Amino acid sequence: MTGNVVSRRYAKALFAIGAAKGEADQKTYGEQLTALGDSMTASPEALGFFRNPLFSAEEKKAVLETLVDKVGVDPMVKNFCDLLADRGRVEMLPAIAADYKAMTDAVSGILSGQLITVGELNEERKSAIKENLEKQAGKKLELTFDTDKDILGGIVLKIGDKVMDASLKAQLQILKENIKRGE
Repeated sequence: MTGNVVSRRYAKALFAIGAAKGEADQKTYGEQLTALGDSMTASPEALGFFRNPLFSAEEKKAVLETLVDKVGVDPMVKNFCDLLADRGRVEMLPAIAADYKAMTDAVSGILSGQLITVGELNEERKSAIKENLEKQAGKKLELTFDTDKDILGGIVLKIGDKVMDASLKAQLQILKENIKRGE
C-alpha cells in the first residue's frame, strides 16, 4: 500500500463503511475517491492550498465543496471529505484514494504493477507480457507501462511492494561495485 499510517486508517474506515453498505457502494466510494484524488493531483495549486495552515477549515471546506460538487459524489463520500477538512487532512485525499484502491484490489485478488522499459512497446507485446505475468502470478494484473531512458536497457518490474530490476543500469552498477571490491 502507498501513503502512510494515517491515510491507511482513513481509507480503512471508509472501506469498512462501504463493506457494511454493500459491494456496489464500496466500489462506488473507491471510484469517487480516486476521481477526487486525481483532480487534486492534477492541480498542484489545490494541494498547496489544502496544505497551507493559513486557511481555516471552513475555507478549505468551501473549496472542497466545489470540488466535490464538480465530481458529483455520494453523500457518504462528501461527509468523509468534510471530516478530512475538519481534521486538517484534505491534502491526504490522493494517498487515501490509493490506499482504498489497494484494499479493493486485495479483496478482488488484483495485483497492481508497473513495467518500465527504455522504449515504447506495441499493444501486442504489452498484452503478451501482461498475460504471461498473470499466468505466473495466478492473479489478475493491472499493469501500467512506462518508459525511462535512464535504465539504458532491460526492464524494471514493480508489483505491489516488490521490484525486479533487470535493467542494464542496475547490472552496470553491480559490476561497478564488484570491481570496487576487487571481485
